[in-house]
Amino acid sequence: VEHPTARLLIDASSSQDRAARDGTTTTVLLVSEMLQNALELVRMGVHPSIIVNGYSIALEEAIVEIGRVSKESSEKQKSQVVETSLQGKGDSSICGLMADLAVDAARELEGIEGGDDLERMMVKRLQIREGSIMDTSLENGLMLLKSRVDIASPANSKGGVVAIIDGGLEQPKLETNASIEVSSLGILQEFQERSRENMKREIQHLSSLGVDLLVVRDGIPDDAISHLTDAGIVAYRRFERDDMDLLSRITGANPVRNAKSLDDGDLGKFSKRFEETIADVKHTLIEGDGLGMTLAVRGSTPAAREEAIRIFDDAIGVAHRLNSKPGVLPGGGAIQSHLARHLRAFSQTQSGREQLAIDAYASALEAIPRILAENAGRDPVEVILSLSADQKKSGAWIGFDLKSGKNSDMGELGILDPEFVVDHALSGATEAAIGVLRIDDVLWARTDPSTPDWEVESED
Repeated sequence: VEHPTARLLIDASSSQDRAARDGTTTTVLLVSEMLQNALELVRMGVHPSIIVNGYSIALEEAIVEIGRVSKESSEKQKSQVVETSLQGKGDSSICGLMADLAVDAARELEGIEGGDDLERMMVKRLQIREGSIMDTSLENGLMLLKSRVDIASPANSKGGVVAIIDGGLEQPKLETNASIEVSSLGILQEFQERSRENMKREIQHLSSLGVDLLVVRDGIPDDAISHLTDAGIVAYRRFERDDMDLLSRITGANPVRNAKSLDDGDLGKFSKRFEETIADVKHTLIEGDGLGMTLAVRGSTPAAREEAIRIFDDAIGVAHRLNSKPGVLPGGGAIQSHLARHLRAFSQTQSGREQLAIDAYASALEAIPRILAENAGRDPVEVILSLSADQKKSGAWIGFDLKSGKNSDMGELGILDPEFVVDHALSGATEAAIGVLRIDDVLWARTDPSTPDWEVESED
């Protein structure tokens, strides 16, 4: 994308996704409406600086009014909020399942520090080629496509000590090219014997620490497998970095570079380990006292499983943020319609031309209920007018119900939006629109001295 305005739109949408995990479409729609309304004001002779000032005043007043309308969500409402955020992203039954799983996962993450990306680090996504999407489950612990290196070792265990090696049991290779001149037939055999002795000492060290489960990021030589089994150590190799980090969180074990440097403080504990065959593939689940989960996504095709993961990612992103920002607002275009009415009344308190910009901002907000009405096959003008009239009588929580085509109390129907999504969508859209208004003179001067036809440019 080359056009700077288009890049601003993309940046606004990306920022909304990173911060709120929802509301990206709303952000883009609001930016578009704000710019179209601003263009009309520019054609009327209102300077862009006046519009920028008016938009800033409108945003500030809207954020204050949002705080007044919002309510703190209950446990039941959290599921309703997540389900509302998933509308239109997939089949209703799949969205309902993913919403429930996301709320369960977010409940486990409540109070845990780690930032906004915590839910992506603490929940592994694993695709399983068996069953249907509705069989998807949330497992407590780390589940992965792995089997122990020695099938003679126990497949299941009820707990024990775990060690994690951020490397392998293999002897490190030389980082520089070198050649060795062998002058005796026994020298090469001595090299091999020394290597085996070093490996045995490492295994004896692990055994002396009471290690029951060994996980290594790299390889384990074949001649070490039998020694590990004899020492009572179940081993797994070729772990991905993310899996190793999650296992460390679950068990409390600290990854070390090699087995020789391992001590008691680096060891962790697991509560259960068992293997099962799913779709002819061995899967291992390791549980511990620490926090860590796996979303086992089932489905017949990779496309269906990936779509389910995308829905879950959006759902848990919203659910996790509700833990720290529990405010909720009415959906169904209710909050945007209420803000539009409030801002029109508020604009009367402004004596300058900013009043026109605030009115334009209010009109832009009505794009949300208008588009909802169009999506439901209703007359958008009739819906906006009736919604405004009903809100004057019954309050800000009256919104448009797409299923019935009537205006209803969104709190009773459970159609709810997170406050942080609406807040960030408004802020991001306003900042993007203001950014374009601040640079439009420069852009127009580089192309044509007249005002550009934005509709034709957007079609191109």
